[in-house]
Amino acid sequence: MLSIGCHLSTSKGFLAMGKDALSIGANTFQFFTRNPRGSKAKAIDPKDARSLKELMDEHSFATILAHAPYTLNPCSSQEKTREFAKITMADDLERMEYFPGNMYNFHPGSHTDQGVSIGIDEIASMLNTILDKKYHTTVLLETMSGKGSEIGGRFEELIEIIDRVELKEKMGVCLDTCHVYDAGYDIVNDLDGVLDSFDKIIGIEKLKAIHLNDSMNPMGSHKDRHQKIGEGNIGLEAISGIINHPKLKKLPFYLETPNELSGYAKEIELLKSKYSD
Repeated sequence: MLSIGCHLSTSKGFLAMGKDALSIGANTFQFFTRNPRGSKAKAIDPKDARSLKELMDEHSFATILAHAPYTLNPCSSQEKTREFAKITMADDLERMEYFPGNMYNFHPGSHTDQGVSIGIDEIASMLNTILDKKYHTTVLLETMSGKGSEIGGRFEELIEIIDRVELKEKMGVCLDTCHVYDAGYDIVNDLDGVLDSFDKIIGIEKLKAIHLNDSMNPMGSHKDRHQKIGEGNIGLEAISGIINHPKLKKLPFYLETPNELSGYAKEIELLKSKYSD
């Protein structure tokens, strides 16, 4: 079975997200832990959280994915920004204990002209401060497009972070198809080669989730503009190959395409028609 969902709004609560997922044919979903452009987090209603867990169990949901806010930058040159990232992620991991056994994804951040090496040190330092064996959440580094001083556009940068984390068993990677394509990885013509490279550098066992997006820009553009499935430079044929690849097909896929619920429903239906059990 294809494990697929999309990004849903938490505005109506957790149970409502689960119901929205079911309404569009999804069996998983992604959500922001708090205001994606700010810092405020809505208080969690334990009853609402339990209701979502019951719904997920009843309908055999795949692992859900929480996404950190975009304002989180653990490798900024500004100490205040790094401290915000540490406080925010620590709080998010505490909140994720309402949903044990799921995943939390974050952008590694931008080193803001400090240099990649210093940026990687800062990210690993934050993770070593926060991660604890008591948590039941896998923390994912997201592959990035490599724009500006962004860290995570190369697989080598991600493994450098993971290698410096003490609790490596708590870490994984979320591969964003738009981002890796924009970063210069040819997932259209050489998906096998890209995955072989990922395996040699990071280890395919660390790949825990896929952000499934088409790209508005050509390969190697180092931009980050998602497009609807089949309407961008990656294309439906390549995306069909991704969801059916033996190394990927059992992973959960999360759509972040520019859509409303009805658009996500159409994409999910289309991708299910292209998936082979």
